[in-house]
Amino acid sequence: MKPAKKILVVLGHPNKASYCAALADAYAEGAKGAGATVRTLALADLPFDPVLHEGYTRVQPLEATLDAAQADVKWADHLVFVYPNWWGSFPALLKGFFDRALLPGFAFKYRANSPLWDKLLAGRSARVLVTMDSPPWYYRWIVGAPGDKQIRRAILEFCGIKPVRISHFGSMKQANAEKRGRWLEQAAALARGDA
Repeated sequence: MKPAKKILVVLGHPNKASYCAALADAYAEGAKGAGATVRTLALADLPFDPVLHEGYTRVQPLEATLDAAQADVKWADHLVFVYPNWWGSFPALLKGFFDRALLPGFAFKYRANSPLWDKLLAGRSARVLVTMDSPPWYYRWIVGAPGDKQIRRAILEFCGIKPVRISHFGSMKQANAEKRGRWLEQAAALARGDA
């Protein structure tokens, strides 16, 4: 029998009462219902400095919460990031998490005398759930989906995580309660498929 998939759901919205939190909960429940083992991580609960003060020139000690978050990332087969699209990308809290947690030696490792690197998080897949006020078609075709490219290519695939599947939920400003309810059902259905 195939072992249960291990899924880590990361809520990147700084407000734990947000619609993103409801999407994260719906995904987690859908995955559990399909037999996956699920851990959740609300970044708003983690006391950590999101600023990598000196880049990679000096080691900045990790807070205990980031040590635990790194352990959760290593544990997981599948990573899920849920966040709002703000200014074409993700909130500063999530960027700070990536800056502080996905470090050289943990998420990737540059090779000596080479432009290449080792992808230390290979073997994992990812799902990204993004809410937005603009319609998804506008974000993709007019704006060029910069946040999607950043999280897929420059962050997750750079560390070896693939495939990365991205789902958009918008326009939030125009969505009534019925549509928001359907989106929660969609998140649960995606989770069942991923599990």
